[in-house]
Amino acid sequence: MNKKTMAVSSVVLSSMLFLSACGSSGNQASTTTPSSTATEKTPSSNEKSVELNVAFPIFGAVPKDIIAVQEAINQISLKKINATVKLTPISIGDWQQQNNLMLTSNEKLDLMAVLGNNYSNLVAKNQVLPLSKLLDQQGEGIKKSLDPAYLNAAKVKGDIYAVPTIRDLAANYGILMKKEIVDKYKIDTTKIKTLDDVEAVLKTVKDGNPNFTPLVPSAVGRSFTEEYVPFDNLGDYIGVLPNYDNDLKIVNLYESKDYADFVKKMRSWYSAGYILKDAATNKDSQFDLIKANKGFAYLSKQKPGFEVNETKSVGQPMVAVSLIPPVATTSTVTSIMWGIPRNTKTPEKAMAFLNLMYADKDIINLFDWGIEGKHYVKKSDNVIDYPEGVNSSNSGYNLNMGWLFGNQFLSYVFNGDEPNLWKNMDEFNKSAKKSKALGFIFDVTPIKTEYAAVTNVVKQYKLPLETGSVDPDTVLPDFIAKLKSAGMDKIIAEKQKQLDEWAKSNK
Repeated sequence: MNKKTMAVSSVVLSSMLFLSACGSSGNQASTTTPSSTATEKTPSSNEKSVELNVAFPIFGAVPKDIIAVQEAINQISLKKINATVKLTPISIGDWQQQNNLMLTSNEKLDLMAVLGNNYSNLVAKNQVLPLSKLLDQQGEGIKKSLDPAYLNAAKVKGDIYAVPTIRDLAANYGILMKKEIVDKYKIDTTKIKTLDDVEAVLKTVKDGNPNFTPLVPSAVGRSFTEEYVPFDNLGDYIGVLPNYDNDLKIVNLYESKDYADFVKKMRSWYSAGYILKDAATNKDSQFDLIKANKGFAYLSKQKPGFEVNETKSVGQPMVAVSLIPPVATTSTVTSIMWGIPRNTKTPEKAMAFLNLMYADKDIINLFDWGIEGKHYVKKSDNVIDYPEGVNSSNSGYNLNMGWLFGNQFLSYVFNGDEPNLWKNMDEFNKSAKKSKALGFIFDVTPIKTEYAAVTNVVKQYKLPLETGSVDPDTVLPDFIAKLKSAGMDKIIAEKQKQLDEWAKSNK
């Protein structure tokens, strides 16, 4: 295995931004907490224990106490399923390359994180196992915890090849604003419902300080259509489903009237000085821009607890306002999952451990927070904090990636977050509107040449247009023409064909 793949004893990883995301109805499985012992089967005393190699991406350095955490996990898993784990964290910057190397070199690999942007590729290459039978045999805790609609959102050609983590499985979209300025201009946030209302707020702030730019990008390289999404992007924005329904009729987003109206509005905002002048090329995070008083607000996808998190990141109070109610799509559900590689020789044990990640509170809190008394202390039954003398910079285990490991709703809540965070998140998931195409995953294989060409065109035009940096009256027609020349219509036709076939098989 390449030395860039870091087992628990390795040192420094590159730090990168990683964005993750997140409906339900009456008769569904709860997305809360099953009994942590309900699905356990006592291993036979004659059964030989198995070590499972578990790979996942992380940011920053490998925590110095990860071996101690691994050993604590193994004390539980050895007793409950007669298996131990070797944790293999990999830098997010190297994840796709190194994960692919592990798979193609037939390296021992038993369980791995699956990021949604690579899921269909893993299935197409036969690199992950079908899980339906294993879930029936060893995954009772998973099936009890996860709404069937969300579990089935990961189906490809009739089988499930990865299990979504339980976290924010939907997203709502809105705007984050600096509270100090909201208060200064007495902005009534209850009246902000539409982009026109947002425009009025930006005008108020700009009029009060002509040298100040109110709106900044939500992240480096992200456009405003990625943070205000009144449609199912079907994974890639190359053929979308308006209003998350549209009778399952796909349209070319970039050729639609809604898109033309949106980019014209962004252009008017840009021309009025409401949008950061270098929004298309800016390399500073939204947090740094707000901290440096170079901005007041940014559009963003949201979830319960989001306002608190953004306030921490910015270092000053922020106010969140929702513009689009929660909605669940294939992308929000399948963005972070776990799968069993075909490399494994012990798929049943891998599923048994994966099941613990969704059903065992002790396992999850070891993954999420480390060892009680050493890395955290309880403030109440469900709220934790750092021990005395420990903080985020000197803690021996501070991954802060609870959304990655199985069932986050089994996790403790860190002091400063809402004590009812996971209850609120569960209700958020249940209340979310479900896209009519929830569970549809597009296979680009039949049009991969056209897809590559169209993707390159989109990269060229998308950010300048959607940040208002160029005039859509002249640039948008050129964009549409180049998309058509690259094969956009062929892609839309193939995507519609696959969606129609998916709809027939899911009646």
